[in-house]
Amino acid sequence: MTYSVVAIDGPAASGKSTVSRELARRLGFSYVNSGSLYRAATWWALRTFGRVPESGELLVQSLIEAGFYAGLKNHASVVEVDGLKPGPELFTEEVNDAVSAISALPEVRSLLLGQLRDYVGQDSIIMEGRDIGSVVFPESPYKFYLDASPQERERRRAAQGVEDSIAKRDRIDSTRKAAPLKVAADACVIDSTSLTLHGVVEEILFRLEQKGLVVTKAAK
Repeated sequence: MTYSVVAIDGPAASGKSTVSRELARRLGFSYVNSGSLYRAATWWALRTFGRVPESGELLVQSLIEAGFYAGLKNHASVVEVDGLKPGPELFTEEVNDAVSAISALPEVRSLLLGQLRDYVGQDSIIMEGRDIGSVVFPESPYKFYLDASPQERERRRAAQGVEDSIAKRDRIDSTRKAAPLKVAADACVIDSTSLTLHGVVEEILFRLEQKGLVVTKAAK
């Protein structure tokens, strides 16, 4: 069986998560937030070392020994480390502050790249992140890059009750050596600053149909 992958990339608070969840619901696909894997790795690093380790190899070894698992359940991704399923812990201020640094470690990205690619053999998926179209699934014909003005993204972040610096996250994500945030060459760029969730989703569904993906009437 051949499964489809829709890649949704973009910076922090660009609307990726909300849009991706709704797209998955409309299409009957599974939803995967690649960031949840990086947040789980960050949570484990802080739990195990008490800080961001200087060695990515050390963290990867710890994750492998503990048993890092990522899979699908009820059309959504689940992540476990050492048999534990972190939930709200993934969105603490400490994790928010450290996740970009952990994500920049090449060894961590290499480990999680394999985990992310394994999802495609389980179901058709909507996967969101920062390098899905450029690195994880560059062969997918369904690539989108969501963006919004810095001011709007700051507003959304505050509304979520998350305290971190959009400018700092952008700088780290776009300048890291391993898989920096960038627009894939054949991605469709959508500025969500002044668009509603419905407007963004409908635009993506329209473009998916143009690219040959069957969007059933029931999904609409």
